[in-house]
Amino acid sequence: MTTKLNVPIARTSLTEDEIQSVLEPLRSGWLVQGPKVREFEEKWSEFTGAKHSIAVTSCTTGLHLSLVALGIQPGDEVIVPAFTWVATANVVEHVGAKVVFCDIDLNTFNIDITQLESKVSRKTKAIIPVHLFGLSAEMNAINALAKRHNIAVIEDAACGFGGTYGGKHVGTLGDTASFSFHPRKAITTGEGGMITTQRDDVAEQLRRLRDHGAAISDLQRHLGPRPYLLADHPLAGYNQRMTDIQAALGASQMSRAGGIVTERRSLAVRYDDAFGDLSYLRVPAHVDSCEHGYQSYPCLFMPERVQAAIESGDLSEIQAVNSARNEFMDSLQKAGVSTRPATHAVHMLSFYQDKYKLKPSDMPCSYAANDCSISFPLFHGMTEDEQSYVIEKVREYKI
Repeated sequence: MTTKLNVPIARTSLTEDEIQSVLEPLRSGWLVQGPKVREFEEKWSEFTGAKHSIAVTSCTTGLHLSLVALGIQPGDEVIVPAFTWVATANVVEHVGAKVVFCDIDLNTFNIDITQLESKVSRKTKAIIPVHLFGLSAEMNAINALAKRHNIAVIEDAACGFGGTYGGKHVGTLGDTASFSFHPRKAITTGEGGMITTQRDDVAEQLRRLRDHGAAISDLQRHLGPRPYLLADHPLAGYNQRMTDIQAALGASQMSRAGGIVTERRSLAVRYDDAFGDLSYLRVPAHVDSCEHGYQSYPCLFMPERVQAAIESGDLSEIQAVNSARNEFMDSLQKAGVSTRPATHAVHMLSFYQDKYKLKPSDMPCSYAANDCSISFPLFHGMTEDEQSYVIEKVREYKI
């Protein structure tokens, strides 16, 4: 009998050098946004190919600043996928615009490009495609639609690190993008985010907006010939600056960024091989134009039953699959294997249901993903024994 292990859904893995890196800003006395933030931004641009990288307090604040910088205002409409983390929609509310939900492609969990055109109105000013779990959205189709209608594209790349589309790293394909450094992500600063953009004009706005609207940063002022003079503030900005303590931790991880992505992909390949013959699981999609970053490993539970329910319109079957999935998750939890739903369907959350008078069935694929998805443990630093144990417990479960 295999010895019981406890395998978390994710675990932060830092080297001793990375842990020690935070001491440098502490010893220097420069703790706020400064030289370490600049170093992290430069390394991020080098890895992703982004012309501009702008460190902020979270991916959420990065999305919010992007909306502000691109001029999204009350009365405007912004299209977002219904299956994503709630922050994707919340930032639209924060600028007073209207959220317009679009259903997903259940095979990729990303926004369904065949439904996008029907969501565009004369009030549509932006689309926020999400590269969910590390798999890029169909950016060529999204950008073509955006160009036709003169609307902005803001990539939600919270999970996107290591993901590519057409050979380009996600986050370099729209007007702006925002990445997350939450502890479940491949690179972490505890909390934190990075905005990327190829546009010089937008980058200048973003740098000012994150820093109270200041024309120059504290670092620029202190390194200049007259550090005793305060900066002008041409914008009414926000305080959404990353600290040098966080940036030191992020910058230090960038030296092994490629290795982190490679390790996560290797773990995913092993899961693919182990679960590929299980009829009750559909493993993450492989898309020809994309390289997956595998922020997580999301599967669809009982995919044939789910697909039949959607095609027939009899969504009561979704609840039956949901009950079976929850029993599966309970069994794995008791065995020491942590799992999670892949994420949630935002249109099913009470705020959005109440405000926009939505029902779960309004977005049937997002509803199905909400109730029938399951993510298994995947993180760099995961041992071979831990992954073998997860595979063993999944395969021995009897449906």
